Amino acid sequence: MQVPLVLAEMSNSYKALSAGLSVPGITMYLFWLGIVGMGAGAAYLFMMQGSVSKTYKKVAIVAGIICAVACFHYYRMANIYVESLANAISFDADGKVVIGPLEAFPTAYRYIDWLITVPLMVLEFPLLLNLGKKGKPLFWGLGLVSLGMLIFAWIAETSPLGGSSWWICYLIACGLWVVMVGMLYTSVTKAAAFLPKDFHPYLGAMKAFIAIGWIIYPIGFLLALAGDNGESAREIAYNVADVINKVGFGVACVAAAICLSKHEEAGTLPAASA
Repeated sequence: MQVPLVLAEMSNSYKALSAGLSVPGITMYLFWLGIVGMGAGAAYLFMMQGSVSKTYKKVAIVAGIICAVACFHYYRMANIYVESLANAISFDADGKVVIGPLEAFPTAYRYIDWLITVPLMVLEFPLLLNLGKKGKPLFWGLGLVSLGMLIFAWIAETSPLGGSSWWICYLIACGLWVVMVGMLYTSVTKAAAFLPKDFHPYLGAMKAFIAIGWIIYPIGFLLALAGDNGESAREIAYNVADVINKVGFGVACVAAAICLSKHEEAGTLPAASA
């Protein structure tokens, strides 16, 4: 029963390849790149568990889970986009490829992925600081702000393009992202003050992924306004940002965990102040 489905997917992929290096074609290739990038990232981060102490092993595990979940969702998103692109392709009398408007984009899958992975990403900070009960306000604060940001962004994404609800919810989501960045550079920085000096550059890299790397997302959101290929251009921005921010962030988390593990083994890791 699965054979016709596999053949249909192969047929869609073959037809979609006719898009070449057009904007929709590049978008398709980047979905496939996302699958490979997230899968390779997950494998690497899971293997890095052996490089950290038991205290920080969960940091590497969560980083691997983030990429593994994203890899699965990218597989599903790629199939949706390829099918939509294949249905939009036709050929004129001279045999030249004509790409019409795409009818579907994997928006729901993307936000399902983000609703799982983004809170896990920001919760890596309290996990890494290992504050125990004292880290609960930071844990819940970052988690709830990130969820609020995603919910408003999803409402905006599914609202009429360029309409009032599209803009209002987009701006609220951007505001919550600013709040989250503010928490990282105030509450998280203060909570990490007791840790060794050589750890702070790693923490700074992690914060930079949220403060700088995530700028691509609001820019990508606005690309949907850029004419016929605007929504495909938006997907390009999202795909590039996801691979950089999920895999790169995970590597930064593990590097930070390795640094703290070395101090723990050497007995030079100070305890959190009361």
